[in-house]
Amino acid sequence: MYVADSRNQASPTASAEPAARPPAGRHGTALAPTVLALGTVSLITDVSSEMVTAVLPLYLVAGLGLSPLGFGLLDGVYNGFSALVRLVGGHLADRGGGRHKSVALLGYGLSALCKPLLLLAATLPTIGMVLAADRTGKGLRTAPRDALISLSSTPATRGRAFGVHRAMDTTGALLGPLAAFLILRATTDGYDAVFTVSFCVAATGVLVLLLFVPRHRQEPHEPAAHDAPPRPTFRSALALLRRREVRRTTVCALLLGLATVSDSFVYLLLQRRLGVPDQWFALLPLGTAAAFLLLAAPLGRLADRVGGWRVFLAGHAALLAAYGLLLSPWHGTALPYVVLALHGGFYAATDGVLMATASTAIPPELRSSGLAVVQTGQALARFVCSIGFGAAWTAWGDRTALGTAAVLLAAGAAVACAFRPGTPTPTEAAPA
Repeated sequence: MYVADSRNQASPTASAEPAARPPAGRHGTALAPTVLALGTVSLITDVSSEMVTAVLPLYLVAGLGLSPLGFGLLDGVYNGFSALVRLVGGHLADRGGGRHKSVALLGYGLSALCKPLLLLAATLPTIGMVLAADRTGKGLRTAPRDALISLSSTPATRGRAFGVHRAMDTTGALLGPLAAFLILRATTDGYDAVFTVSFCVAATGVLVLLLFVPRHRQEPHEPAAHDAPPRPTFRSALALLRRREVRRTTVCALLLGLATVSDSFVYLLLQRRLGVPDQWFALLPLGTAAAFLLLAAPLGRLADRVGGWRVFLAGHAALLAAYGLLLSPWHGTALPYVVLALHGGFYAATDGVLMATASTAIPPELRSSGLAVVQTGQALARFVCSIGFGAAWTAWGDRTALGTAAVLLAAGAAVACAFRPGTPTPTEAAPA
């Protein structure tokens, strides 16, 4: 997929987007305040969510005695349920032209309210309902938030903007497990304390979003993307799949998502390989978060220069290498550091980069809905992967399950290399 390179060459799809005013700063390369404000919100929110994510696998498997299959079902809900509402969030945000902040605020608020409900949930159905509600909030907010980042940036700086946002987001992911670890060591009812503090932090993030993130409004002097811009409806959002760029990006993200084992399973596999004590389990996500934090902004800038699709595929190569190390007989002391570094590098090269590159082919009027289409395909694939991996682990064991995932990932990467998005023709860049 095309991303503006260091010479600021324009792609055919770039003409479909209004010429955004460059942010103030040297040569127009400074990040917009909206990007930094949203990064702050994501940082605070990720402290809250990663506190829960860090202890949830151990809480469910060791505390409540769930099987790998049961955990896979819940993990699939936690990571994939948002796919069912992402299109709704994108559609609501695009309607009226200025609802991105309102829909994002609704999503962040719903997720915050779910944190204290974990204190009351003690069975598989009730926990599943709480996690489904939490992921509904995430589904509502993700596309409007990414649309705000995209619309606040120029094509030449979009990869950097997403990279900086993801780096700030990951700072929260780094602090969250550390906070959970300290709370577990300092309190008697550790899990209850983690869920309570998580709610307080999430509420702070909602307040920052409400007070400091401006609403996006299309400026009157901006030219329309087309003479008759597409109306923000579900039909027009799905019609974006007729464009080769959007269709190929979505299909490739879906194929690779089918073999992307969830973070929780990666940490459980590491714990089994290394015999990590339960009280240290919450620190494993720190390795992923640290690598993500260090690499997100540099890889975003690299995507602006060499093309986002190359960086995206390289990220999946890093994930495949992490799978290989987990399957290898190597038990050296460096194993967890290398695996977690590769795991974090995978996210740094794929998360924001995918959204930055997909934005190029989506008109501003449907930016939130279009990004939601891509995100939905990827999230549904990861939902299926979580359930399938949990079932395979229960039936065949962890090594066979991971080996199967590695083979599928290699096959998906090969297909994505051959099927990678190219530069769209002017006809395909026209509105659907």
